[in-house]
Amino acid sequence: MNLKILFEDANLLVVDKEAWIDVEGVQKLLPEGYAPAHRLDKDTSGVLLVAKTPESLEFFRQQFKQRMVEKIYLCLAEGRIEQKQGEIETLLGRSPNDRRKQKVFLPGEPGTQGKREAVTKYKVAKRYAGYTFLEVKPKTGRKHQIRAHLSHLGHPVAGDKLYGFKNQKAPEGLKRQFLHAYSLCLTMPNGKKKEFTSPLPVELQKVLDDLA
Repeated sequence: MNLKILFEDANLLVVDKEAWIDVEGVQKLLPEGYAPAHRLDKDTSGVLLVAKTPESLEFFRQQFKQRMVEKIYLCLAEGRIEQKQGEIETLLGRSPNDRRKQKVFLPGEPGTQGKREAVTKYKVAKRYAGYTFLEVKPKTGRKHQIRAHLSHLGHPVAGDKLYGFKNQKAPEGLKRQFLHAYSLCLTMPNGKKKEFTSPLPVELQKVLDDLA
């Protein structure tokens, strides 16, 4: 398998990650010494930053840690979301009932000790019959954050078998969760801001076209 490269310089390799391959799988395809600077779920496609040196890895990871990276995801959610835009702010931690999942906790409720703050902003891009197409901006980078938050909102990601509801039926032709890392904007080692984008994959665009 060949990786699709969006950008490359002396410090950074930007990969357009396909669905079905996890970050560990990407790592195996990289030259020795290269390392992903962040994570994407296996079935999430899109922009993945890879550092080419230990110094650049630390540089980019610090930006993620300090919430300096601007991230935009494109997502198809189940149902009709009436609000044009909104913000979900909760705590997130591993579910005691299913260790594969993250559970949403509200501040002040029992069992929140050690849970981490998670903030997700969203904006409606287009509504379809039974679905809402969203532009999502996670302000924190917790595991499964967007998927857990939208499920908590009552509108799980279309095709998400882990966080979706039992009676949830994916749109025709959708073979995985409809979640795509569309863009990342961050500061380069030279001090200049740079944005990297990955167009919506053909198979996801076809799902939208068929819903229209």
